[in-house]
Amino acid sequence: MGRAIYIIPVAVAVILAAVFLWALDPERDPSRVPSPLIDRPVPAFRMPPLEGQGDVTEAIFAGHVTLFNVFASWCIPCRAEHPLLMEIARTGKAQVIGLNYKDKPEDAKAWLKRLGNPYAKSGTDPKGRTAIDWGVYGVPETFIIDKAGRIRYKHVGPIMAHHLTETINPLIERLAQ
Repeated sequence: MGRAIYIIPVAVAVILAAVFLWALDPERDPSRVPSPLIDRPVPAFRMPPLEGQGDVTEAIFAGHVTLFNVFASWCIPCRAEHPLLMEIARTGKAQVIGLNYKDKPEDAKAWLKRLGNPYAKSGTDPKGRTAIDWGVYGVPETFIIDKAGRIRYKHVGPIMAHHLTETINPLIERLAQ
């Protein structure tokens, strides 16, 4: 019984260490959520515009390399990635289209007025129905769509500078050719 007092805590510590090491494996990166939509045409959808005239539909992707970003004014990580979206829009390498997710349109408009609007067009999805069709888990999420309207990449979570330089910009440049 005396040895068990020493062996049990050591065994628990070893098991916990093994679980933590397993969880740190890069293959278990939570931003790498597989999507069954990769290499498939974008789903058909229709959303009212956040600003301007005419509904936002899948036709908006035709003939353009597009970064399709799911955002909300209440989303803190969306604020973190926003300057990078502004940079993408400024370069003109891809059109940037937004899906305003479960947000009040007046809040989203005020947010974009305050931070700048990188979106060529944004649709509103107050109940999250369109986001469900896209397989969205939460905000922010970003999709890269080729000129033929096929989804080529999905990024879960905020875009950071290294995502832009290592993955997103090279893919946009390749698809633009």
